[in-house]
Amino acid sequence: MSTFALENPNTGVSEETFDRINDSNRDAILDRSTEAFKSWSRTSIEERAAILFRTAELYEENADKLAEHIGREMGKLTRWAKGEIQIVADIYRWYAEHAHELLAPEYLAAQGAQKTVVRKEPLGPLLGVMPWNFPYYQVARFAAPNLLLGNTIVLKHASICPLSSQACQDLLEEAGLPKDAFINIYASGSQMDAFVADKRIKGVSLTGSEAAGAAVAKTAGENYKKSVLELGGNDPFIIIDDKKLEWTLDQFVPIRMYNTGQACNAPKRLIVLEDFYDRTLDYLVEKIGNLKVGPYDDENADIGPLSSIGARDEIIERLDKAVADGTATVRVGGKKVDRDGAYMEPTLLSDVDPSAEIACNEIFGPVAVIYKAKDIDEAIAIANNSDYGLSSSVWGSDLDKAFEVAQQLNDGMTFVNEASVTAAGLPFGGINRSGYGRELERWGVGEFVNEHLYRISGQDDAGLSPAM
Repeated sequence: MSTFALENPNTGVSEETFDRINDSNRDAILDRSTEAFKSWSRTSIEERAAILFRTAELYEENADKLAEHIGREMGKLTRWAKGEIQIVADIYRWYAEHAHELLAPEYLAAQGAQKTVVRKEPLGPLLGVMPWNFPYYQVARFAAPNLLLGNTIVLKHASICPLSSQACQDLLEEAGLPKDAFINIYASGSQMDAFVADKRIKGVSLTGSEAAGAAVAKTAGENYKKSVLELGGNDPFIIIDDKKLEWTLDQFVPIRMYNTGQACNAPKRLIVLEDFYDRTLDYLVEKIGNLKVGPYDDENADIGPLSSIGARDEIIERLDKAVADGTATVRVGGKKVDRDGAYMEPTLLSDVDPSAEIACNEIFGPVAVIYKAKDIDEAIAIANNSDYGLSSSVWGSDLDKAFEVAQQLNDGMTFVNEASVTAAGLPFGGINRSGYGRELERWGVGEFVNEHLYRISGQDDAGLSPAM
C-alpha cells in the first residue's frame, strides 16, 4: 500500500499522510457499489430528491470547514471557496427541486400499441475521475444528477484533495444516502484503467488533462461503455469596441485571475482591435501589476498560490522558454514570488506567436495573454485558431453585432458581455480537445441513462412490423 501527503501550497509544507488502495481492493469496492445500486436504484424519486436537498443544506452549514479544506489542499482563497460551496449547494438543490420533471417518462404516439413510453432508468455504478481545481463543484455536477437518476458512484479524486473528496462522501451519507452508494477512494491515476475496463462500471466521467481523457476514452470505448470528458480550454475573450473599455477590462482581470487562473473555462486569450490595443495594454499592465498575492486565508489577497510548487515551476519554465525563443513578451510579472509556497507573480503576455507552444496550449495559472486584431473578422479568426473549444465570450455595446460574432465561434459555450458563467440550470461542456458530453441542467441526467422503450399491446393489437 502506497501513501501520499497533503502538500500545503500556501506554505510548501507536507501535512497529513493518507493510504492509497491496493489493486486487490478493487473487487470489493466494485462489489459494494454494485450491491448498493440494487437498492438505491429502486428508491423513490421523492427519497432521492430529499437526500439531495439535505446535502445542499449540509454544504451551506459546513461552509467554513469545507472552505478550509480546499484552502489547505490547493490554495483557494476563502471567499472563492465559499462561492464554490454555494454553487455546489445550488446544484444539489436544483436537482432536488426539478427531480420529477427531469425523470418524467415520455409518452410517444402509440403507433399500433395501447401505450408507448420511454422511461429514464439508471445504468449502474459509475466512475468519476475528478480534478483538484474545483474540488466540490466538479464532483457535484457529476454526482447530483446521477444520484438522482439512481446510479451509484465511485469517486477517484485528485490526490491533492484527500480532505475534500472524503467530505463529498461524508456529507451525502449524513444527508441519508445509503452506505456504498457513493464511495470515495484514494487511488493513483495508473489504477484507473482497470476500473474503467471492469464490467461492473457502466460509465465514466473525467474532468482533467487531455492525456488522462484520451486514456479513459480509449479503455471505455474498447469496453463498450459511455464516457464524458471535460478537458482543457484556451478560451477567447473578444472586445469588439471601446465604448466601455475600462469597464470591460475590469471584468476581464478578475475573471481571468479567478482561482489563481486555474480554471478550464477561464478566458485565456484576450483579443482586442488595434484601434484600442495600446490603451488596453497600458491599462492591463497597471491593473495586473497591482494585484496582491497571498495565502488562502488572507482577506486582502487578489490571488493565492498555485496548486503546487511543481505546477508553478512548470508555468515559469514555459514563460522563460517563450521569452528566450522570442515567441512572447512578458509585460508584467512572470517570476516566482520570493516566499515559501507555490506563489508566482500575476503575468501579462503580449506579442505572442499564435503557433508557439505558449499560445497553443492553455496556461493553467495567473497569466493573461493579449492579441491584436486589425478588425472583427481577424479577431474571429484568431479566436477560432485553437484545437480547444470549451467556451468563449464577446464584449461590446452593440448586442446584435456581439451576438453575430458569438455565433461564428467554435465552442461549446459562448457568452455575450459575461464569461465563465456556470449554474445548475445551464449545460456545461465543450468540443474538440476540450472533450465531449454535457453536464448540468437536463443534460446532466442524459449522459448515463438507459432511455428504456416500453410498448404495451393487447393480444388483439396489430402492432408494427417486426424488424427483419
